[in-house]
Formats: sequence, structure tokens, C-alpha cells
Amino acid sequence: MQKLYAGKTKDVYQLENGNVLLKFKDDCTGKDGVFDPGENTVGLTIEGIGRANLETSILFFEILKEAGVKTHYVGANLEEATMEVLPAKVFGKGLEVICRLKATGSFIRRYGDYIADGTELPGGYVECTFKNDEKGDPLVTCEGLEALGVMNREMFESMKAQTLKITRIVADELAKKGLDLYDIKFEFGYNNDEVILIDEIASGNMRVYKDGKIVDPMDLTKLILAK
Repeated sequence: MQKLYAGKTKDVYQLENGNVLLKFKDDCTGKDGVFDPGENTVGLTIEGIGRANLETSILFFEILKEAGVKTHYVGANLEEATMEVLPAKVFGKGLEVICRLKATGSFIRRYGDYIADGTELPGGYVECTFKNDEKGDPLVTCEGLEALGVMNREMFESMKAQTLKITRIVADELAKKGLDLYDIKFEFGYNNDEVILIDEIASGNMRVYKDGKIVDPMDLTKLILAK
């Protein structure tokens, strides 16, 4: 297989059938050894988190499939920690989409003068950042994305609507287990000019609380997958 890209938490390979293979790693974003999905660098390594993230992704991708939400997911091999996906082009040089249900993390670091940590954001607040470690993953607006030629307004509105729908589905599933989703990070791409969810839906990309305390990725995965 041809290695296309080495990411923070996954390596990407080209398959002979035209699809793409994602190899999940045990690295997590964070700072000073503390997990934080809002950080843009690898801050710690947790043994087994790669396969755990894959198992969580499989669960949510299957739930989305049943809900009629199209994604890039094709299938997975849990033992090898790999997932086969449809080919999709990323927007620009990589774009992350964050949906916030409650104010916390970098949102509070930016806007803490105006809102208290943990305040509910009714309906969900969607924001986008360019994937650029050197520049700290800068925020970009819909108008900015359009002006820069990254995507048109129709694509943005589709991406935003899908983000809100997927976030609500994930939040509802977590609520069944007594878990409270504060925010979650997604990536989207386009396949045959159609905007679809790509990458993963894993514990390392969401901030979840239980009984008022944040749940670390491994514990969160165990809670999500518990029967």
C-alpha cells in the first residue's frame, strides 16, 4: 500500500480498489500530558486508544448509516486497527468543524469575558478551523472559506446542517448512558461533489462529562461501548 499521509492520530494509505485505509494510532491531542481535543498537537500516547477509537467510530458510523447520514465509512478490521473508507478530498489543506453544545475549552479561553464555563449553547454552535499547527489552527468563517475558494456557501450550509444533525445523534446516544456531550470535532470532505463526513467519531475528538466531571478518552470509550 502507498502511504499517503501521516497524521497526528492516524496514518493514511491508498488501497488498490481505489478506497483509502486509515490506520489508527495510540496518540492523542493534548498539552503537557493532559488530553484536550481542542489542542492541535499530540500531547500524550495512551496504549490501546487507537483501537478503542476505531471501535467507537464503527459504532457511531453504523448508527449514522441507520439514520440515513452518508459518510465515508466502508468497513473496518478491529484487530489491525484499520478502517476502509471512500476516497474524499479535504477542503483546502484540511478543515476541522467543531460543534459546541456547552461553552468550555478554547471557546472559554477566547470568550470567557462574555460567557461562563459550562453555559449551554442552545441548538449548537458550529465553528471551523484550518488545520495548521504553526498558526494554532486559525478560525475561519463561512465568508472566509468562500473568499479563499475553499468551499462555496452551498457546501458550507450542507456541512453545517450535517454537523448539527450528527452532533445531536451522538449526544442522544451518549445521554442514554448518562453522559453529557459538551463539544465534538469533525472533518468533512467531498466525494463526487457531495459533502460527507470523513475521518472518525471517537472519544479523542469529543469532550464529555459525567456527573459534572470530564471523562478521559479510555474511560469514555469503555462507557460508550458498555452493553
